[in-house]
Amino acid sequence: MKLLIVGADSPIGEELIKLLKQRGVDYVAPEAGKLDPRDSLKVARVLTKCSPDQVINLASYHAGSQLAIMAAEQDPEACELINHEQPSVLAQACDHLNIPLLHLSTAYVFSGEKKLGYNELDVVKPAGVYGASSLRGEEAISSVLEKHIILRTGWVFGIGQDELIKRWISEAKQAEGAVTVLRRKFSPTPIEDVARVLVAIALQVDCHANVWGTYHYCGLETKRESEFVQHVLKLAAQHDESVYKLLDHLSLNLLRADSPEIANTTMATKKIFDTFGIKQRSWHGSLQGLVKSLHKSQSQEISSPA
Repeated sequence: MKLLIVGADSPIGEELIKLLKQRGVDYVAPEAGKLDPRDSLKVARVLTKCSPDQVINLASYHAGSQLAIMAAEQDPEACELINHEQPSVLAQACDHLNIPLLHLSTAYVFSGEKKLGYNELDVVKPAGVYGASSLRGEEAISSVLEKHIILRTGWVFGIGQDELIKRWISEAKQAEGAVTVLRRKFSPTPIEDVARVLVAIALQVDCHANVWGTYHYCGLETKRESEFVQHVLKLAAQHDESVYKLLDHLSLNLLRADSPEIANTTMATKKIFDTFGIKQRSWHGSLQGLVKSLHKSQSQEISSPA
């Protein structure tokens, strides 16, 4: 099996490549400029030359940023290029060359109004630019390419995809325990867990399984943002005495999740388990490791000479 990875420089891409190297899976990761969606012929030539068995598209607007949803509102054309036009061009090339495409998408194709976790049959209704462009990307794939898998994920975090986690810790320290959070719930999903799922899917596709369609995956255990922030700060307190002193008088300022944010991005994962046997994994260990890593990095920055 040989994979072509689009967006390999994203945090999820880096984790995916680690897993592929561990498993001895052959892959190629072209530079982003070589797969410019504004040059569909060049994209097709790259795929033809690399001759992969599958293409995995991890590219998205501000890939790796937990703030991409907000940034997209100010830059809709760039968001459209990456979230819609890129997967569209890839799907057309894959269709021409008869190559399966695995595409990473988002829960932001939904409105967030549902109380329970979203499943694959729920009506899509994006609230903002990011979600709308992502939905158009999904539709562009499904309309031209039979051999495709679209994987929508939960709220993703990890090294390199951690701005909000850094912000919550910093805000608590600067505001003496006061932190602003949104009234929303999500399914925390580590980047290494997403990479694991992608590999599991790719391996079954390589066995010529007829598994085409859309799937949802997220980490085990849904949280309200307020609950998750408290958990983050408790972990941070294990490494930072200044945070530890704040735990007894935390004050969470709850704000409504206004568009383009949505109140619920939780996901139902029955279909991906029934089809691939992929089980949800806990995110707790990954979060603990991330918070420890962030503290270590901050300590090194402080101790480094100017």
